[in-house]
Amino acid sequence: MSVNGGFRADHEATGTENAIIAEKKNLGGPQKRASTGSYFGKGKFRLFGHYVHGQFLFLALTELLVLACANYILYTSLVMIDTTFWLAPVVVAGSIGITLVTGLVFVGLYGTRQRENFFGISLRIGFAFLFAFAVTSVLFTYLSLLPANLNVGFTFALISLSCLIFTRIFFYKFIDGKTLRRKILVLGVGVKANYIDRLRRKSDKRGFELAGYVASNGCHEIQVDTQSVLKIGSDICGYAFENRIDEIVVALDESKDNLPEEALLNCRMHGVQVTDIADFFERERTILHLDLVKPDWLIFGEGFNRGYGASVVKRSLDIVVSVLLLVISFPFIIAAVFAILLESWGKGGVLYSQERVGRGGRLFKLYKFRSMIPEAEADGVPCWARKHDSRITKVGEVIRKYRIDELPQLWNVLKGDMSLVGPRPERPQFVEQLDRISSFYSCRHNVDPGITGWAQLCYPYGSSEQDSMRKLQYDLYYVKNRGLFLDLYILAQTVEAVLFKKGAR
Repeated sequence: MSVNGGFRADHEATGTENAIIAEKKNLGGPQKRASTGSYFGKGKFRLFGHYVHGQFLFLALTELLVLACANYILYTSLVMIDTTFWLAPVVVAGSIGITLVTGLVFVGLYGTRQRENFFGISLRIGFAFLFAFAVTSVLFTYLSLLPANLNVGFTFALISLSCLIFTRIFFYKFIDGKTLRRKILVLGVGVKANYIDRLRRKSDKRGFELAGYVASNGCHEIQVDTQSVLKIGSDICGYAFENRIDEIVVALDESKDNLPEEALLNCRMHGVQVTDIADFFERERTILHLDLVKPDWLIFGEGFNRGYGASVVKRSLDIVVSVLLLVISFPFIIAAVFAILLESWGKGGVLYSQERVGRGGRLFKLYKFRSMIPEAEADGVPCWARKHDSRITKVGEVIRKYRIDELPQLWNVLKGDMSLVGPRPERPQFVEQLDRISSFYSCRHNVDPGITGWAQLCYPYGSSEQDSMRKLQYDLYYVKNRGLFLDLYILAQTVEAVLFKKGAR
């Protein structure tokens, strides 16, 4: 009898389990799964380790295609040249498109943080045209692809400008902030979720559309906008499927015991991406948020993939570009030397050296053109550079504004003390202070310091411990995701920073 009873009990238990499984399957039934959105190509995604914005990648490819096609048609229709080079139209159209798009990259017109007005955008397009004109003029003259006729050159320039205006108007009217965005649902309404709720800038929210917040079991206090809190109970999957949610961002303050694992697993299995809030901020703001990142997240997360080959390529790039920059900037170096000498009547020296902390905590001498009065730190106490710093000389203001004072650091790069791209090296006294504030600060010393870096492009000039902590979030992003692609992108964006005096002090 016990055997039969045991059989009946097992049979009943199995039937109950099958019913539960069937009920779970019905939660995200076929009709709901079919309506689930796809996040492919939406928002930001990794490209060679760095997060790029789908909207601006689409813009760059579209402008390249439109420019190439328009100039190809123009060349074959108007330009009559006796040449046996049958690829001439392709070379001309492709060169104009590539050089113009490259110029637009240099002046920051594909940057997600671009907030210039009409005049600023026009000025940047003008610089891009100058760059494209210089490169293509040399190429076309050498290959004899275009006649030396101003009218022909003006026609190509007018057509190219018209194409850029058309595509930009179309992009800002129909694409930017309107399409190619991920629709997200935030699981959590507490302190962590509030970091998303506090995002206000268009550049920070360009890649996603917020559907709302969902409170988890055990939540005691709401820290987000109450009007954005959804009353959907435990039916997270049902809401996600019906409303075409692309991604669920987990932002719970409570322990993992309150994590609705079955619901999230069901969503994940049916194409809805599930993301931790630290990963979300890394992607959307290209930072490692210090309040959200923990050591285990860094240990088990992606990134930090470096090999000997990558090191050789980076070092080779440093040497080649540094030598090239020294040759190009030689007239500015000579002008800076004479200007400093004339202003100070030969007193105080031209170069200024300062002890900085490099890779692995090693100390080295960093060189700059002197931009402050000789007795700037006569008392021997290091202090932060300030806005409208009275210690800066007249010549110093100019060379700082255009980053000419940084040119001697190219010698530090050639010596191997620094790289072209990396976190800015800090003074030992400040490093000791900042190490006490954040245990993550020492992570930036795992790579070579740089003349320019991700933090210098994304955050204004820092002049306090608080600024240093905010810049650390960008430095950590670089340390985690660094690679040749990100280095080249930073170098290209540095051109804009120099030309338009961004972040200099």
